[in-house]
Amino acid sequence: MVNSRVEASTVAVMGVGGGTACRLCAGCGGRIADRFLLFSMERYWHTQCLKCSCCHTQLGEYSSTCYSKGGMILCKDDYIRLFGHSGTCSACGQSIPASEMVMRAQGNVYHLKCFTCGTCRNRLVPGDRFHYVNGTIFCEHDRPGGGLLGGHPTPLQANSMMSDQKVC
Repeated sequence: MVNSRVEASTVAVMGVGGGTACRLCAGCGGRIADRFLLFSMERYWHTQCLKCSCCHTQLGEYSSTCYSKGGMILCKDDYIRLFGHSGTCSACGQSIPASEMVMRAQGNVYHLKCFTCGTCRNRLVPGDRFHYVNGTIFCEHDRPGGGLLGGHPTPLQANSMMSDQKVC
């Protein structure tokens, strides 16, 4: 599956025969002389070099699929943790660029402009307190039923999705 945001690529294990051309590893840049190599994202890799940018799991051993987004190579678990299940804003349904700041609530990811109170439509910013009730975000003052959940509203934090930085 390839779209403008994410590349989910198959990891193929290949044997290297005696007559094959010299292959260079996309991870370390070294010559691949090993008996087996990986082919993923249209590039060749040493088996130990194709790793998740976050958890460093060797992806050839972990799965036959890896994800590439914002210059990172990710296992499925880290992709979902960082970008949500769909890679789209939970409010508007539009894709979120890898370099854009996002807000998170209960495993959902939002554009900054879309992270608004369900009642007053005011945008919530880092430092604001909010409530997440049945899939809807409410500012501290507009929570249905009034009062605080368990006496404490949830503090709001922004998560950065920078394309050139490790975000783990």
